[in-house]
Amino acid sequence: MFDRIFDSAPINLLEKALKGSSLRHKVISNNVANVNTPGYKRMEVSFESELAAAVAADTSSPASAAGMTRTHPKHLLPTAEAPASLSIRTMNDTSLRTDGNNVDIDAEMAAMTKNNIFYNTVAQRIGGYYTNIKSAIKGG
Repeated sequence: MFDRIFDSAPINLLEKALKGSSLRHKVISNNVANVNTPGYKRMEVSFESELAAAVAADTSSPASAAGMTRTHPKHLLPTAEAPASLSIRTMNDTSLRTDGNNVDIDAEMAAMTKNNIFYNTVAQRIGGYYTNIKSAIKGG
């Protein structure tokens, strides 16, 4: 019984989103720390693009390769097996300075702010899920 409450598909997907956001924060922090390192190439975490690609790979069948169930052509629901496909890519294709470094501090700080908002939103959704369970247990 508790497995269905604490190991549900939405919670698993939100947990994976938190892990991805946490990894992204570490990578952005590493980029900021190396803003003045000659030859350093910025890195980024790819999570959303891989999830979108997996969803697009199979749009006709009810069970998508992305761990999503298609209940309607415009509706996707996560299954417990939703992938946590996280990858860190080094961006070698650009160079902003003559020393070979391609970190733009303004872009990194904007990305960190965006990631922070995403992380907080996901954490609030998880908190709300457990608040609803607590309310149901108390009979409220």
